[in-house]
Amino acid sequence: MKIFISGGTGFVGTYLCRHLLDKGHGIIAAGTSKRHICEGRDGFELISCNTSLKGKWQESLKDVDAVINLAGRNIFRLWTKKYKSLMYDSRVLTTRNLINALPGDRKITFLSTSAAGCYGNRGDEILNEKSLPGTGFLAHLCEDWERQAFKGEEKGAKVSIMRFGVVLGKNGGTLAQMIPAFKCFAGGPLGNGKQWFPWIHIKDLASAVDFLLEEREGKGVLNFSAPVPVRQKDFAKALGKVMNRPSVIPAPGFILRLIMGELGSALLESQRVVPEKLMEEGFVFKYKEVQQALDNIIRQ
Repeated sequence: MKIFISGGTGFVGTYLCRHLLDKGHGIIAAGTSKRHICEGRDGFELISCNTSLKGKWQESLKDVDAVINLAGRNIFRLWTKKYKSLMYDSRVLTTRNLINALPGDRKITFLSTSAAGCYGNRGDEILNEKSLPGTGFLAHLCEDWERQAFKGEEKGAKVSIMRFGVVLGKNGGTLAQMIPAFKCFAGGPLGNGKQWFPWIHIKDLASAVDFLLEEREGKGVLNFSAPVPVRQKDFAKALGKVMNRPSVIPAPGFILRLIMGELGSALLESQRVVPEKLMEEGFVFKYKEVQQALDNIIRQ
């Protein structure tokens, strides 16, 4: 297959580029970086651009078989009014530009990212794909993001919405934010740690992408999260164990809110997400338990 990946220079995008090239696919990666680890490999092309803006890059979609839409500004920044606008546009406008550039003469597989943040703060409620969206900035952003992606169906595309939990992998993502604190013996839960923490190993994420590219089913919303969610304090405990570090120094909720504002509040939200639809359609997770996942990522 020939696959276009927006956000192809980010943490998940870079991993998927390598993974899909190894599978024999041709890849066009679009992102703001001017370099890519896959440059020089057969079947790989990098387009350095801002996909939230219309441009010549859209011409590259005229003969692709699939699109994987990963573009979006990093949420781990202070959410000023200006930065929230950048977060929104990088996701919603990119998706609009991708849909407008899709060829209308054949069926394209369109995989578009969303996030577990779509559910908002839901306490202990078990959240599957039929659960209603929540409230707050992230939830509303995800709703608009997904609504834009589903417009691909009007052009005959098979649209799958991938609601990511926290993606765990080497050299990037949330672990890159957390590991330094644990190395300095300052790791621990966020707030009281009772909030549910949806997560997925990046290898399972890549395998689930393979599954959606290969299967006729998989349309609509799918939760990309491990089948065994954990509370945030248990995640911190598991990370401390695998790093041989204590995990007892909490980051108090009021301090997170004071320093990080809306982002701090979002980090304390609880989403007990289960990947019901993926499992019903036959996908098998390799990493179901968080301790197993962290052992693989950090020790191996």
